[in-house]
Amino acid sequence: MNIRNLSTLLCVLVLSSCATPPNPETKPMGEDVLSQDAIHSAKNGPVDFTAHVKPVLEAKCVMCHNRQALPGHLSLENRTQAMRSGALGAYIVPGHPEQSLLVANVKSTHHNVSVMPAVGERLTKDEYAILTKWVKEGAPWPAGAAGTLKIIR
Repeated sequence: MNIRNLSTLLCVLVLSSCATPPNPETKPMGEDVLSQDAIHSAKNGPVDFTAHVKPVLEAKCVMCHNRQALPGHLSLENRTQAMRSGALGAYIVPGHPEQSLLVANVKSTHHNVSVMPAVGERLTKDEYAILTKWVKEGAPWPAGAAGTLKIIR
């Protein structure tokens, strides 16, 4: 088994084998992926996908949320995949972070809800605020290379 298959298997096992969801309090709060200047610009102006959202999703989400790791589940590789709906509802509802599973799952501390990321560091308060603001602003996501996330392993 190669390392890619092993990491995919690990993500699937972690996400599906727990009888109860992991306690979010046991998972470390991550460090900010963005610089303080980038955080400040996102808080005080419009959120830019390429500058503010993409780096967070690449560092903390897409390692598991891609078509290879979780076939048939949420993939954040590109806008088309991310805007799909699943059995539980829409992953991203532009303009409505309160209806977006992506926003709910990265913030949740409720024991009956999946808490994301399941592996690795949780989003910081600033990253969560930026992600929420981006969805509220309509979740603009460019096409092409600017809107395609790299899978960082």
